[in-house]
Amino acid sequence: MGDFLIGGFASMGAIFFTNPLEVIKTRMQLQGELAARGTHAIHYKGIIHAFVTVIKNDGWTGLQKGLVPAMYFQFIMNGIRLGVYNTAVKRQWTRTKDEVESFGLSLFWGAAGGAMGAYCSSPFFLIKTQLQSRAPEQVAVGYQHHYTGIFNALPQIYRQGGIAGLWRGSTAAIPRASIGSGAQIATFGKSKAILREYNLVIHPTLNSLCGGFIAGCAVTLAMTPPDVISTRLYNQGLDARGKGLLYSGWWDCFFKISRSEGLYGLYKGFWVSYLRLVPQSVLVLLFFDELLAVKNKYNEIL
Repeated sequence: MGDFLIGGFASMGAIFFTNPLEVIKTRMQLQGELAARGTHAIHYKGIIHAFVTVIKNDGWTGLQKGLVPAMYFQFIMNGIRLGVYNTAVKRQWTRTKDEVESFGLSLFWGAAGGAMGAYCSSPFFLIKTQLQSRAPEQVAVGYQHHYTGIFNALPQIYRQGGIAGLWRGSTAAIPRASIGSGAQIATFGKSKAILREYNLVIHPTLNSLCGGFIAGCAVTLAMTPPDVISTRLYNQGLDARGKGLLYSGWWDCFFKISRSEGLYGLYKGFWVSYLRLVPQSVLVLLFFDELLAVKNKYNEIL
């Protein structure tokens, strides 16, 4: 249980600093939804312009939209995925019969933990996305949900779709989290091992920082397309029967984006995702390693 709590608190410490980038990323991923390049208005022309636009139209607090559900999401998501992975490491499930750390097994347990965490935390990702997309009419992108906060959104979503409504889009979150978590955790562990093995970076904290940076680069490349799809599915409006107005599911969303927006559409918000995921990976994994070290030292004293 301790490892799960450590994973959760580590991610909460990171999200406070990276949530503004998450707001920008969500807006850029929804901009020009299912429209070819050059045929739609561009409210967010780049990372710096997007920051200025949000501050100008939403105020400084607009950069922290969705922070509360984001913290709930991160605590549950990363508590489970890092807890599952660390449990697998301690029980040597990530090692081969020759007692060698396996990249493939680390990838599997990282992905498995990510899938479990994504499903359990899905309602908070749903609300986070919808709150972050909400903007004044002149710079609005995507479907606009008129919630004022998490505790206003929860009962409205429940009244509209019941328990199933709270988990709408959860099937899209699983491939997103599995790919991202697997790539992040496996790359993090392997990078740290290589840096130690070749005496490149031996200091524990610096080793974790460098490993987190490399992991952040890998996860951005792997996760951006499923992240765009998740954002679109979570944010779309519903008809009177509770069906999505634009997409019927993950593959339908993938093909529609590919046909209408091309490969560019699947990588919308890539650079802001890079700026968000690299420091978040560094901070989450560093905090996780440092908190584990504190826990282990405390256990030794006892």
